[in-house]
Amino acid sequence: MSATAERPLLFLDIDGPLIPFGSPQPAAPAASDDDGNPLLARLDPGIGARLLGLGCSLVWATTWMEEANEVVAPRLGLPRRPVLDWPEADEPALHGLHWKTRPLVEWAGGRPFVWVDDEIGAVDRQWVAAAHPGPALLHRVDPARGLQDSDFRTLTDWLATLARPS
Repeated sequence: MSATAERPLLFLDIDGPLIPFGSPQPAAPAASDDDGNPLLARLDPGIGARLLGLGCSLVWATTWMEEANEVVAPRLGLPRRPVLDWPEADEPALHGLHWKTRPLVEWAGGRPFVWVDDEIGAVDRQWVAAAHPGPALLHRVDPARGLQDSDFRTLTDWLATLARPS
């Protein structure tokens, strides 16, 4: 198995974690390369290096789908990454379970993973604890602020526990 395959997965949402919904200042005027989305100005270009520095295999877990690679990744200095495909809404949803939860666990296939999203709840945590045999961190980000230093500390600390012998 390659070193990349052995690294923990990082499932990453865009809206909320990377593009905060709240802003202490009005959004910057739309640039000519904003792809029609003025919220792209809220992306912090330095966050890409911080994400890569975590040492995880990043997987886009967002409704942006392939646009995550085409529009967001270049602004963050990230290479193209796999995109989690979302299933059709055929399966009945468990009350309170986020629609991303099952596909994330299936994709992980028992590998350690971090899920960074602004919509993670208690039911997701309970379901992952029961259904996923490997370590998992479900980290909810404040959607008004996006990823902050404190979030990166939490992720780094948790990832460090995986490296320690039990």
